[in-house]
Amino acid sequence: MARILNSRFPIDSNARKAVGFGFPLNGPAVFVPTYTTREQTKANLVNYLLTNKGERVFNSNFGADLRNLVFQNVMDSTTDELQSRIQADISLYFPQVEVEEIRFDNQFDNNTINFTLVYNVKNFGITDDITILLQ
Repeated sequence: MARILNSRFPIDSNARKAVGFGFPLNGPAVFVPTYTTREQTKANLVNYLLTNKGERVFNSNFGADLRNLVFQNVMDSTTDELQSRIQADISLYFPQVEVEEIRFDNQFDNNTINFTLVYNVKNFGITDDITILLQ
């Protein structure tokens, strides 16, 4: 009987070799290097979440449209629809990521939305979260 072992990218074992780059793009050498799979996965998800649909060249469906929420009348039905769309998009664009939880904490008096994404990277045992405050 076959058994799946926890995977580890070989590039993670070399601490001096960068996996990719993160955000914001204002590091000492413009790019902020990421050295682990955890850091790079988080940077990729933040890039997806902060991109509006239509902003990415040749891939106009990429993006979560979170920034557009600030200018809309946010209701529970709006966030429910957005949760299902984000979950479907993440499974499409990031097949190695499994969404554990998506939360919207709306503060109507302050005109802010606190978005939280808890995710798990399959076969790596990596669980992490991203919190974005939209104002």
